[in-house]
Amino acid sequence: MQLGFYFDQTRCTGCDACVVACKDWKDIPAGPVALCRITTLEEGSFPNPRVSFYPLFCFHCAEPPCVDTCPVGAISKRPEDGVVVVAEDRCLPGCHLCLDACPYRAPQFAEDGPAQLCDLCLDRWEDGGKPICVVACPQRALDAGPLEELSSRYGGEAQVEGFPDAVRCRPSILFRRKKS
Repeated sequence: MQLGFYFDQTRCTGCDACVVACKDWKDIPAGPVALCRITTLEEGSFPNPRVSFYPLFCFHCAEPPCVDTCPVGAISKRPEDGVVVVAEDRCLPGCHLCLDACPYRAPQFAEDGPAQLCDLCLDRWEDGGKPICVVACPQRALDAGPLEELSSRYGGEAQVEGFPDAVRCRPSILFRRKKS
């Protein structure tokens, strides 16, 4: 089983509720570190401008380059659910090789601290809940669960306009594309 995300571009308004909820749940102080980020893609011009959004966080890739790049094995992919996790006590502060390897820039670092990654709120899964970003989304643009279930429920595509290389890493996310 592989846990992952579903993102509906037609619903997202770029409100950042998911970003704020994640920072709050994970006790991440105000500042540049954000395990969940929303990217804005602006296209066209007057009279036909278009705006769409897509999330950036750890996508728990099928082939996560961060795992192979980590020189001390601090990043691993859990066999039971495919979630990529960091053993913060083994991470080399200042190394940042995982950040350089990730096309989504998912690993985050606070002041020479260890790498931090979205872990799909494993603590919430253990209590039968969904990740806090999913719960916080007022437009219900996000969902999470086993990829097979998400695919049968929503369908979706692996790539949307502007989203970084999905072929090499095979991120665990499905999209409903916003049509132009």
